[in-house]
Amino acid sequence: MKLKRFLLRYYPPGVILEYELRDKNRETKEIDLLHLTPETDVQVLVNQITFEEPLISESRKPQLRRLIYKLIEKLESNDSSDYYLFKILRAHILPLTNCAFNKQGDKFITGSYDRTCKIWRTETGEELLTLEGHRNVVYAIAFNNPWGNKIITGSFDKTCKIWNADNGDLYHTYRGHATEIVCLSFNPNGSLVATGSMDNTARLWDVESGECLHTLLGHTAEIVSLNFDTPGRKVMTGSFDHTVKVWDARTGRCIHTLAGHNGEISSTQFNYQSDLCISGSIDRTCKIWDVPSGRCVHTLRGHNDEILDVCYSATGSRLVTASADGTSRVFNTMTGACQSILIGHEGEISKVAFNPQGIRILTASSDKTARLWDAETGDCLQILEGHTDEIFSCAFNYSGDTIITGSKDNTCRIWKCKLTFSNASIVTLNSLG
Repeated sequence: MKLKRFLLRYYPPGVILEYELRDKNRETKEIDLLHLTPETDVQVLVNQITFEEPLISESRKPQLRRLIYKLIEKLESNDSSDYYLFKILRAHILPLTNCAFNKQGDKFITGSYDRTCKIWRTETGEELLTLEGHRNVVYAIAFNNPWGNKIITGSFDKTCKIWNADNGDLYHTYRGHATEIVCLSFNPNGSLVATGSMDNTARLWDVESGECLHTLLGHTAEIVSLNFDTPGRKVMTGSFDHTVKVWDARTGRCIHTLAGHNGEISSTQFNYQSDLCISGSIDRTCKIWDVPSGRCVHTLRGHNDEILDVCYSATGSRLVTASADGTSRVFNTMTGACQSILIGHEGEISKVAFNPQGIRILTASSDKTARLWDAETGDCLQILEGHTDEIFSCAFNYSGDTIITGSKDNTCRIWKCKLTFSNASIVTLNSLG
């Protein structure tokens, strides 16, 4: 095996080795640097990586050192900058339901009660395409990141549609659910789509053929949350039956039923390493689960009303909860300790997100504002004001320099960082050929 080049992954930080086999085929290997911080002793880290990884020779140490400094530079980017209102998009004739970026952040999509999904150019606010064909609310939407050349839309009309993101052509309409589709996801390599429905089932679909591969049976109430793990081998579903289930994505078999909540599940997520997952519930708690064993590791308490959303930071070292009590709480994933409480909203918080660097938190509230917070201290750094109705959706782009907020006022707003910078999701820094 011969190392050909390094690739750099910014969020979560890591170095990817592209190497050539004896038959001239190329493969990649990832070195995760999830604990990298600006205080990391880079030389010690370089020596450790070189010692543990036979593909990296002593002569490559200077290159590896430069890459790690580049990663640290990105972790410090956008550290203390405000966002300004860039565009107001009169997006739909009826209220929005969801919004989502592609991986590069140059496009985003919005779904609506007007039965359409729209594609927008982030830099200009230009409407690129309107995806029409659903016969009811378009509720759940997603790009097939990191490629971003396909879009999936799930509707109250009981169908899911997959589209060409560049020209709007319809590839497939997935039929089989008996009631509304409310959550969906592409697997990481873009070959499968998972859909969750109010009919108590989830389904796995083949992207190319449109065939339903598996129907995930076992929940006794509506499925409202659904995620793939990072390798794409497992799917997690959260249900109003108070349980979370973990499934084998290849066979459709239920691996674990995570039971212990005393109320309906509202939100779920795997961490990046896929060894832990979290679930938020209307029972006012969030639970951290060990994925291999199905055991509850921590029960996170403190909210005095329903938890509506949960989210991991990119590295998984922290998680944040959003509650109907108008606060969010930041927890240490390993210890379960509450690190900070985000206080200031005057209404329930329905959506929460970390920025890619994991140092800022974005919250969306029924008080018509979104807020930016310091993840370490819990201080409110900025209030994004101007919407005239509840904000139900918010997201950072991949580099963290742009935010979108979606509101029941039928508009979507683009907010840009005053100090801008640009990244690619994976950037080739050195060719070693």
